[in-house]
Amino acid sequence: MIPPVTVCQRRWADPDAVALRAAMTGEMRQRYADRPADPIHLPDGQAVTPTSVAWTGVAYTADATPVAHAALRWHGPDLELKRMYVQPAQRGRGVAQALLDAIRETAGRLGAARIVLQTGDRQPDAVRRYELAGYRPIPVFAPYDVLPYSRCFALVVRPTLTLPAKVTVSV
Repeated sequence: MIPPVTVCQRRWADPDAVALRAAMTGEMRQRYADRPADPIHLPDGQAVTPTSVAWTGVAYTADATPVAHAALRWHGPDLELKRMYVQPAQRGRGVAQALLDAIRETAGRLGAARIVLQTGDRQPDAVRRYELAGYRPIPVFAPYDVLPYSRCFALVVRPTLTLPAKVTVSV
């Protein structure tokens, strides 16, 4: 049996969160190393800032080792999933699903209509995980339209209320 993880809310600047994001950046630089002219992240003016983050989560093993990270920031009525990362040694052990469950629960609590995300074409493992969790492809949305090879997805968190057409009754 694989030991469970606990997802804890943290500050964006929490040292565990910062270290996991740095590990993600290193992995992405390797995956896209043959495309040095293509950016793997948004320009600084459009990157995630601490004040734009609505929630940051870090997953910990039973011995308090940080093994995964994700953040949510507002994107209109939606929450955007940012910087989801699971350490390679922890993949395939249910850590990503635990993190996605915490993300969905948080988005619902915060009142988001959907969770949207952007990933790259060289992250098929992430695409599979998102699709298995119910995320569906959507058109590439701003500001990611400037990043070549972007793939975007969305998950409905709370369905939009559809009211019946107005009915007029004559007596």
